[in-house]
Amino acid sequence: MDRRHLLKSSLGGAAALTFWALGAGEAAAYPFSLTDAQWRKRLSPLAYNVLRKHATEHPFTSPLNKEHRPGIFKCAGCGQGLFDAKTKFDSGTGWPSFWAPLPRAVGTSRDFSLVYPRIEVHCARCGGHLGHVFDDGPRPTGKRYCMNGVALSFSAA
Repeated sequence: MDRRHLLKSSLGGAAALTFWALGAGEAAAYPFSLTDAQWRKRLSPLAYNVLRKHATEHPFTSPLNKEHRPGIFKCAGCGQGLFDAKTKFDSGTGWPSFWAPLPRAVGTSRDFSLVYPRIEVHCARCGGHLGHVFDDGPRPTGKRYCMNGVALSFSAA
């Protein structure tokens, strides 16, 4: 059952659609934008589903989990720098995790896809879905930016 069907059946008509629309975060305009066809051509099917359709890759499948060289993790959609490798840590979750993004690199929005609210992280340049941020990370921020590896690329320093 998809999110829209679930909400329509459990919350009722207009209220459910309003709730769904507010959680979707799809109305924002971004400096870098492509048509759906251009995104599909530019990205692998899995990267498209994660970045453009808010899917999640399976844990422990990304080669970026084992990337420990100095460098910058970038958005796989538009190439914007997102995280310095210095902020990467092993969270044990199976997804690349960071305790802080680069300045003005990411945005956040509420995500109700699991019914309870989470904070979605998206690329500030193209709006691509990257993952979620949680309050159980290490110092100095206490944040865990849990990112889909397929939504990222890496450029070594």
